[in-house]
Amino acid sequence: MTDFEEIIKTRRSIREYQDKDVSDEDILKIIKAGMQAPGSRLGAEPWEFVVIKNKKTLAELAEIKPRVKTAPVAILLVANIERAFYKLHWQQDMAAAAENMLLEAVNLGLGGLWNGVAPTEETMEKVADLFGLDNENQKPFCVITIGYPAEGWQNKFMDKFDEGRIHYEKY
Repeated sequence: MTDFEEIIKTRRSIREYQDKDVSDEDILKIIKAGMQAPGSRLGAEPWEFVVIKNKKTLAELAEIKPRVKTAPVAILLVANIERAFYKLHWQQDMAAAAENMLLEAVNLGLGGLWNGVAPTEETMEKVADLFGLDNENQKPFCVITIGYPAEGWQNKFMDKFDEGRIHYEKY
């Protein structure tokens, strides 16, 4: 198995973290991985990122998304709709960026968790208000928490393959 195969097969949702800072260098690597994701059209990728390390802000965000509570850092993925080529497909572009980021976290020896925000309007509004987003053109998509996994929350292989879900030519 190549290193990349190992990363894909061992990535798990990490919901609790050690009280240990994540370096700015690693945060930047994770964001760069997100920006390498495929988008609906080259040069029209909608993604923007808000890095949240301030404990007070993380606590306020945890009131909306409780799993943020133990994370040393969270990254809010925001879709800038004005930049999106396909205005109705921004969530697909954002999802690709989010998955790249989660895989890069594993590559760096970290854990991550995708905390959904979109498409729930109430949650989107609360997050947009907290971070001063323009609700019309800046859409919060998800919050990815990043950190060193707490004991019992390691990235490890879990076989999820199910041949019964594969169909050829027709469903």
